[in-house]
Amino acid sequence: MKHWTEGFDDDDADEQLVRPYTITSGRTTPERADLTLITLVTTLPEVSTQAALAVRRMQPEHRTILGLCRESKAVVEVAAKLGLPVSLTKILIGDLVDSGYLWARSPQPLTRAGGLPDMNILEAVRDGLRKKL
Repeated sequence: MKHWTEGFDDDDADEQLVRPYTITSGRTTPERADLTLITLVTTLPEVSTQAALAVRRMQPEHRTILGLCRESKAVVEVAAKLGLPVSLTKILIGDLVDSGYLWARSPQPLTRAGGLPDMNILEAVRDGLRKKL
């Protein structure tokens, strides 16, 4: 997907520039507070033909997100692939989550209930680092 500013030249007055807020219908901040940079998003399987028709009527950015997230991706990865600001990407992802096309989940915490780190995770990281050296 081309970045929204790709091909824009300050000297070229004929070039049309699509502002990010037009992609989000004027919204400038995400409505969902649960979407962070590391929230994982995954496309849900389509349930009906009506859903497939609705996808075809979506904005190109929404359809691209659905394609990218067939395998779990972090919000920040999706933003990088789209070449759009993270805040704008969060709005688009929020639309898809609210519509039932995407599933979002926070990454698993590295600590247990008592606030102490899980030793199994720390040992796995340590062992992985030792293999690299």
